[in-house]
Amino acid sequence: MPRLTRRAALAGGAATIALAACNPKASAPAPDADLAPAPAGLRDGIAIAAAIASGETTALVEVEAAIARARAVEGQINGIVTETFELARSDAGGVLSGPFAGVPSFIKDLIDWRGAPTLKGSRGLEGHVATADNVFAARWRGAGIVSLGKSATPEAGLISSTEPLSNGPTRNPWDTSRIPGGSSGGAAALVAARVVPFAHASDGGGSIRIPASTCGVFGMKPSRDRLPYSEPGAIPPPVQISVNHAVTISVRDSIALFRAAETRESGYPALGEIQPLTRRLRIGFAPEPIGGTSLHPDTRAAIEDVAQLCRDLGHTVIDYTIPMDGPKFTDAFIMYWAAGAGDFARQVSAYSGKPVSPEIVEPWTLGLGNMAASRMSELPGIVGHLLGFEQVYHSFFDDLDILLTPVTGSPAVPIGEQAPDGDFDAVMESVLNFVAYTSPMNVAGAASMSVPLTWSPSGLPIGAMFSGRRGDDALLFELALELEAARPWANRKPPLSAL
Repeated sequence: MPRLTRRAALAGGAATIALAACNPKASAPAPDADLAPAPAGLRDGIAIAAAIASGETTALVEVEAAIARARAVEGQINGIVTETFELARSDAGGVLSGPFAGVPSFIKDLIDWRGAPTLKGSRGLEGHVATADNVFAARWRGAGIVSLGKSATPEAGLISSTEPLSNGPTRNPWDTSRIPGGSSGGAAALVAARVVPFAHASDGGGSIRIPASTCGVFGMKPSRDRLPYSEPGAIPPPVQISVNHAVTISVRDSIALFRAAETRESGYPALGEIQPLTRRLRIGFAPEPIGGTSLHPDTRAAIEDVAQLCRDLGHTVIDYTIPMDGPKFTDAFIMYWAAGAGDFARQVSAYSGKPVSPEIVEPWTLGLGNMAASRMSELPGIVGHLLGFEQVYHSFFDDLDILLTPVTGSPAVPIGEQAPDGDFDAVMESVLNFVAYTSPMNVAGAASMSVPLTWSPSGLPIGAMFSGRRGDDALLFELALELEAARPWANRKPPLSAL
């Protein structure tokens, strides 16, 4: 069987362009227990690992408790594509080691976890079972994390809502009539509902930060190459936009997960000790969408409130207009994305033995592929534009330390507005209005995070996005710890919660 990866899909598209009860104690101590105190009232992944390591509980007990939480809310959330509960019980009853030994979680259904199906939100990949771990999943297995199953994603992660025709819509625990965002929508919904303390997520255009924002959890997009993404020997795409990491409740879990998965070949120094930020920053406040779309009044009020919080903390907040051709950049990014969609459709066709059609891939995927095909002659220039953007992006920080923007153009939109079988032009308009800020950081390879600091008057989470240069991961983590202490969010649970 062909081995399918989202990276391969994007790379191929771009290539066409250019041409325990049985283990009462884990065998390793809890990760970085002195990193920072747990947020009040929260039993996060670090706390669970410490309890297992001390013998206070076991991996199997923790896995059974997480399974019970999943069953309590899954009927209303629909965030799990494949339950691997028996596999999880077997793993939890074996010998575990690593900084998160025995901690239950979920793997996003875009990457392989040995022994579990990898469907990528597609009806055309039915029967595809992983025989080996993805390069990133292997780091999580090595850290002792126990996967309870695969979390929901839109087909190939290609849209900002999680409503695949293969599995039906995933719903937001804050309001089940609304989307959890995408493409890590299942992961963020399960974490927000407190089924698990963290879950694997990936980000190729906002797919960690968008669902983190709409679900009220923390989401860090690492700098390019800080954490593993490409399989050994894989040919990189012309513009590497995707990264792996996680959505979490606590910042310290995100830091420890980052450290557990860090690559040693990237040229970056190891993350090192992270403490709440002490120096004051120059923060560029840029609330306007880069593509000229509108900003929802609730989102505007929320991001202005966060800017004031930063002022109150002593940071210098500077009104800032991002100096870039937003519409041109957005068009180039969508076209690059569409090329990957077209290649994914061809891979599914090769796997299934069926022609590319609505039988095996969704109308949204087909529409993107057709868009790329109709403008194929433009694609070499588009790639050139995106490759040149990294230097443009980093010039933003000549006089700034951090950029503060919204994550999305509005709070979570209703289920169905971005359905993959909806009118293509109407769905595209909704997506462009919603995904109005996140893609520049992917093209630049920069560090960026969504921090859950505000909620709308109707109770919907609205994340704030803080972005830095490529390599500024530690600085963002330090700022996140400061913000978490100043305005804690861990005890703010959605109406639909397993705890």
